[in-house]
Amino acid sequence: MSKTPPSLDELHAIAEAALAALPAPFAGNLDGVIIRVDEFPDSETEEEMGLESPFDILGLYRGIAIGRKANLAVSQDVDMIFLYRRPILDYWCETGDDLVHVVRHILIHEIGHHFGLSDDDMERIEATA
Repeated sequence: MSKTPPSLDELHAIAEAALAALPAPFAGNLDGVIIRVDEFPDSETEEEMGLESPFDILGLYRGIAIGRKANLAVSQDVDMIFLYRRPILDYWCETGDDLVHVVRHILIHEIGHHFGLSDDDMERIEATA
């Protein structure tokens, strides 16, 4: 991959390709989850998350985790995974990691929230992997 920063659409295509490459048990449970790529989180998200800077977050899952949906008669919201282009690009430049790997990692992390995993759960899983 070149060091030319991808556009919003190009970053979305990278995320879609990563999503398509996920094993069936994951991909099969992502029907209706929308991936959205924005430059930065909106001010409401910044405030809600207590961010010092819009660069402090790479991605975000908004929705109701699968395990909690069974208790609801009707879903209230659309499940969305947000990827934030500028923070991702900054991270990519700072680390020198492969951009496809970075996007895949963020996407999998946010999918973990869709499955009801906490950040602590995912850190434990990553530590043992």
